[in-house]
Amino acid sequence: MQLTVLGCSGSAPGPDLPTSGYLVEAGGVRIVLELGSGVFGALMRHCDPFDLDAVLLSHLHLDHCADFSSLTVYRREHPEPPYDVTERRLPVFAPSHAPSRLAAAHAADRASLARTDLSETFDFVPLAPGKYAVGPVEVEVAAMRHICEAYGFRISYGGVSLVFSGDTVPCPDLVRLARGADLLLADSAWRTQAGRANYLHMSGREAGEVAASAGVRRLVLTHVLPWSDREGVLADAKETFSGPVSLATPGATYTLPA
Repeated sequence: MQLTVLGCSGSAPGPDLPTSGYLVEAGGVRIVLELGSGVFGALMRHCDPFDLDAVLLSHLHLDHCADFSSLTVYRREHPEPPYDVTERRLPVFAPSHAPSRLAAAHAADRASLARTDLSETFDFVPLAPGKYAVGPVEVEVAAMRHICEAYGFRISYGGVSLVFSGDTVPCPDLVRLARGADLLLADSAWRTQAGRANYLHMSGREAGEVAASAGVRRLVLTHVLPWSDREGVLADAKETFSGPVSLATPGATYTLPA
């Protein structure tokens, strides 16, 4: 299994730093995990978008799904697609309101929204806790604790597992989902902040605590806000997790098992 970081900035992009997006390759399939701002261009450096086998969207905040509109235009408007995209629809595993939420980016007004149907080219699969399959790859889904409907994913193939927290605060379902994983890609937006709102994001320290409780082999910190202290977030995580820990950076690849 290989993980490629396409973007990792939290909430808003930074210079040369797209928001959330990751390419997972295993068992002959390619899955793009999140499509935040700037991610589609980065994806094209690593993979023909027509070669994707599935899209996973943990939730529908724009820093995780804004570039789904770019993928939509590419599939719908490309003059020479390699196959009929209406016959070979791309599976999109996302919260239940994804079809209308994502269609809104392609409608100029309420009347045109009623006529915009992305299901012509995408096969939307509403997420719920449980297990799904993308070819030979298993995707286990668990509900996370965020300010909207949000999920974490455990992607497994050949005895190897990658867990992505999505956006969440620490919760028992995340620890359960990540138990014994080879790599935990964890929301680590900031250093510990007094008075911060609940149900937004983890700090580096909290991500380390989750990784330690779950017994993961490796921790990669992502979704650090562009105004946060990246090195401070990393230092905080190292205080609570004794295993290998690093900051996600665009273009970085991780081969599992290491």
